[in-house]
Amino acid sequence: MNAPRRRSDAAENRARIIETARTVIANSDELRLNAIAKQAGVGQGTLYRHFPTRDDLLAEVYRNDVEQLVAAAPAFLAEHEPLKALACWFNRVADYARIKRGVFAAVETAVWRDLSAHSLGPIGDAVTMLLAAGKADGTIRADVDARDVILLIGYLSRLDETEWDTRARHLLSIVLDGLRRRE
Repeated sequence: MNAPRRRSDAAENRARIIETARTVIANSDELRLNAIAKQAGVGQGTLYRHFPTRDDLLAEVYRNDVEQLVAAAPAFLAEHEPLKALACWFNRVADYARIKRGVFAAVETAVWRDLSAHSLGPIGDAVTMLLAAGKADGTIRADVDARDVILLIGYLSRLDETEWDTRARHLLSIVLDGLRRRE
């Protein structure tokens, strides 16, 4: 059974709410729903109609980021050589990880465990696609797999917010160098 189609204005409101919440999560420690509604240009009733609870909104921000991260892998491969595509994808990973930290810090433990469990498969598939392309063209080491990469990039969750801007992308470039095939 297909989900009912949303009116275009309702879909636009929903998208604005999600994007506004994402921006707030990335730039602030405080997520107030009434402030999100105001910044998104919608009433509180509209926000609560789409997202009855704070956790519902946070979960949707996270799911949206996972979808965008996963969709970026084939898009980057279509535009770039595999190693460059992986580097571009890692840049997106840094943005995703910052949002993930904010969401997971704000939601109940059961919610973040469920979100995390559902995102590992699609993210692993995206990593596998990027690695396979790099292995096929000889730029990525043959002995690495998606689980290796996911474990390595998991350190992003341990970075202090104060060092995020100076270390996140730098550390991802070190991981990328480690994935590179050596002659």
